[in-house]
Amino acid sequence: MTVEFFGVRGFGQIGGTGKANSPGGTEKTGATDAKAGVSFNHTLQETKGMQAVNQAQDPERAARVEQLKAQVNSGSYEPDLNKVASSLLKFLVEEG
Repeated sequence: MTVEFFGVRGFGQIGGTGKANSPGGTEKTGATDAKAGVSFNHTLQETKGMQAVNQAQDPERAARVEQLKAQVNSGSYEPDLNKVASSLLKFLVEEG
């Protein structure tokens, strides 16, 4: 499924195809899944480490992020919808 937004086509496929467990399809072996899991976990750990370094370097940004997280958790966060729409349109035009 592709998305057309104000005449601009963007995004290839949205969502899964639902064919992962279809009859006649190939199934992944446990060994393949284990390798992918290890790689993903390693990447996730590296990312968390970089985030910690960035937070230590910029305490104002870290405080702002914590403030935003608290607003999201409490349900009081209200983003500027004009900025969101503008950013989305720029992204769609650049992808097209």
